[in-house]
Amino acid sequence: METGLAGKRVLVTGASGGIGSACARAFGAERAEVVVHYHRGRDRAEALAAELGGAQIVGADLTREDDVDRLFAQAGRLEVCAAVAGTWPSEDVPVWELPLERWQDTLGANLTATFLTARGFLRQLERDGALVLVSSTAGLFGEAGHADYAAAKSAILGGLLLSLKNEVVRKAPRARVNAVAPGWTESAMTRGHVSEEQVQRISRTMALRKIAQPEDVARQVVVLASPELSGHVTGQVVTVAGGMEGRVVHD
Repeated sequence: METGLAGKRVLVTGASGGIGSACARAFGAERAEVVVHYHRGRDRAEALAAELGGAQIVGADLTREDDVDRLFAQAGRLEVCAAVAGTWPSEDVPVWELPLERWQDTLGANLTATFLTARGFLRQLERDGALVLVSSTAGLFGEAGHADYAAAKSAILGGLLLSLKNEVVRKAPRARVNAVAPGWTESAMTRGHVSEEQVQRISRTMALRKIAQPEDVARQVVVLASPELSGHVTGQVVTVAGGMEGRVVHD
């Protein structure tokens, strides 16, 4: 099926990670011109760029305003942005023990980074385009031990997404903003948390008792970015979580 993405210039943030690299490959398969962003994973980004036929790579700390400004200056004119970059602190810490430093770091790496990415993309947008935010089911259901992460992801799916989809049309009348909310996904970020035994535990509220692969998420990002498949879709959240209904509160 034709997606209309061929020849469009697409920025994928966090492309050195599992979901980000899958998104970059998926856009590449649609013959889009991909710009690969990385923060610390330069070697992985370079390997991915080579795999995509010599894609441009740009390094930036997305929590730094000057770095983000430089990223967009180097990336050139973009029509699509997949804001994938984010981090999940693996240690369970209840709110009454949660250090302010971790709270601020987690919000910075997820919410502030997404805001700066969205702002940078929309500032340079001249024609109709698409912005896809990657959040998490933690933003829909909460996540005990990770209130910092859940709060950041919830803000992306709620106030930020719904404001952006209304604001962007003032600049580009057919531009769209949507979001994807992955559940448990097999990647470097979840390594050590998705053994067969752990999957049986964490999938107790899921109709499909398995975890996602990065490609499952990437395909939905591409669909939302596509002007052909989602040209009249904006402000929506697609959940990629096997039918998850919530979190198990008691073991």
